[in-house]
Amino acid sequence: MERATTAAAVAALLAAAALGLAPHQAQAAPAPAAAVAADAPAASPELRFHDIPGSGGITLKGNVFTPAGAASGRKYPLIVLPTSWGMPQIEYIAQARKLADSGYVVVSYTSRGFWLSGGQIEVAGPPDIADVSAVIDWALVNSPADADHIGLGGVSYGAGISLLASAHDPRIKAVVAMSGWADLIESIYSGRTQHLQAAGMLGAAGYLTGRPGPELQSILGDFIGSRLDREQQMIEWGRKRSAAEQVDRINANGAAVMLGNAWGDTIFPPNQYAKFYERLTGPKRLEFRPGDHATAEGTGLLGLPNDTWTNAHRWFDRYLKGERNGVDTEAPVQIKSRSDEGYEGYADWKSVGAGGTERLALSDSEHLFANVDSGANGGIIFLSSILDQFVKAPPTASIPLLPRAFAAVWQSERHDAPRRVRGTVKLHSTVTPTKADGTFVAYLYDVGPLGIGKLVSNAPYTFHDRTPGRAFGVDLELFSTAYDVPAGHRLALVIDTVDPLYIEHNPTGAQLTFSSPRSDPSYVSVPLREQ
Repeated sequence: MERATTAAAVAALLAAAALGLAPHQAQAAPAPAAAVAADAPAASPELRFHDIPGSGGITLKGNVFTPAGAASGRKYPLIVLPTSWGMPQIEYIAQARKLADSGYVVVSYTSRGFWLSGGQIEVAGPPDIADVSAVIDWALVNSPADADHIGLGGVSYGAGISLLASAHDPRIKAVVAMSGWADLIESIYSGRTQHLQAAGMLGAAGYLTGRPGPELQSILGDFIGSRLDREQQMIEWGRKRSAAEQVDRINANGAAVMLGNAWGDTIFPPNQYAKFYERLTGPKRLEFRPGDHATAEGTGLLGLPNDTWTNAHRWFDRYLKGERNGVDTEAPVQIKSRSDEGYEGYADWKSVGAGGTERLALSDSEHLFANVDSGANGGIIFLSSILDQFVKAPPTASIPLLPRAFAAVWQSERHDAPRRVRGTVKLHSTVTPTKADGTFVAYLYDVGPLGIGKLVSNAPYTFHDRTPGRAFGVDLELFSTAYDVPAGHRLALVIDTVDPLYIEHNPTGAQLTFSSPRSDPSYVSVPLREQ
């Protein structure tokens, strides 16, 4: 009880801070089933904290903003915001108030299993999706919400839940999913490789802020423990929580979907969002910016000016209010290069790399020993991409000094003109292992005159049950990006076998040979922007 009371008081104080109120104006959170209005100026939207019935009889801790001076009998468009992983109900206070200022009823709630909401963490399972519909039902009865104009949105976990809910509740007319996932397997198990730091962070945050259910505990243990005998069960579990598996239902329901993510998202990399976007048939928009997980929209959660949230508001205004604000007439794919030169608009994702491709031939055979980190790495979760976002300092490596026993290196000639890399770099090669199992990580670097390489992109690849000594082909997509390589620089592909971001499966003494048979040459294909 003491923990609950303290958490509720902290939530109230933080809410007051987000609303610009003095601490003495905030009221402690109410007892269950009660609702107390927070003091606010008469012209401000009204905020109330509520206990909201979720699915299966649990209670969700939520809050509701209604427009200032809401007229009796008048209905307003409804926006529901499920919280991110590990975040309490006050996460969206600043943006919820702005939305209410513009005429929305906004309901935000702590996702089940976290903080003071009931239940256990289900990782966007069926109970979470049922919670969304239960919150909508409650809002239609207990607020001046309009049943014909309902939107859903969120960041990260809230984004994933929103996309899945739009497949199950046809009342949802508009979705804004920021820094989320559409394919959970492709996000944290791409290249059949566990994304160790991402899974570890999510697991730790879940245990610190919530109550993981037995299924999640088992899945997480099997995943981190590399239980290959449980691989298919883990994949099926992830598919049930992936909107990409339910895209036909989303299209049938017809919600207008806006997706936003960061190039360097180390939790949910951008490739899976782009593929999902291409399969949507209704009104849609895709935005990619520099940064890491949730950093592109993070300042907006504090109430500061933010492009992502500005466009989210425009999206809701267009598809819930019918405003002709131009968001639907702009190029639907909007990206910003990591060099921060402004936004580029494209008709679709396939047009992003429409300037052609440059092939870097991997003609020299390279042999390397596994189990040793060469120094080429994808960085540290959050930190590296944030540094890239704000100070243009991506992970680096001295390419000439990489130990060639543990790193395979191929370099292009110096480019006499800039190369504007846009989209998904692809590797094709032939690998011959000495063991049945193995992992390697491919990196593309922008190499300056002094040999210092700045990381453009990377991706891991894991294989199992291969015949030692027998070659096999590999096709690997690196994580999508937008990066400008200056004139006078080179591109370099580096492959090694150890990266702290990922779990590696190289047995002791394993070796890998990368070759380029005449009948099937190896190469890296780099998509470029039209000049």
